[in-house]
Amino acid sequence: QVQLVESGGGSVQAGGSLRLSCAASEDTDKTTCMGWFRQAPGKEPELVATIRFNPPFNGLTTYSDSLKGRFTISKDSTKNTLYLQMNSLSPVDTGLYFCAAGPSPALPAVCSRPWLLRNGYRGQGTQVTVSS
Repeated sequence: QVQLVESGGGSVQAGGSLRLSCAASEDTDKTTCMGWFRQAPGKEPELVATIRFNPPFNGLTTYSDSLKGRFTISKDSTKNTLYLQMNSLSPVDTGLYFCAAGPSPALPAVCSRPWLLRNGYRGQGTQVTVSS
């Protein structure tokens, strides 16, 4: 069982930045497909970004089209920690942000929203609130 613990959320004014962290209990084949989701009350989780580590991808990142350019996903393998840098935040970015980690799917499948929700572990999340 992979444990994921998020931190770094909080309240920020529009235009501000936050960096979220997700500490993973292991760095194994179970965590080669990782991602950040966000969820607003009463809505389905929205995939924010993914990062994939198994060869030949080794750090390949993908982003939701609407968030590309403002958010950056990264991982520090020495700390088993996934990050999400969020800039130019607006009230629509408000929500519960959680990370997910799972094994990478066999090619040609991709590290996707349905894959992670169906096959991955997830953390409890950290709340982000952006005020105008």
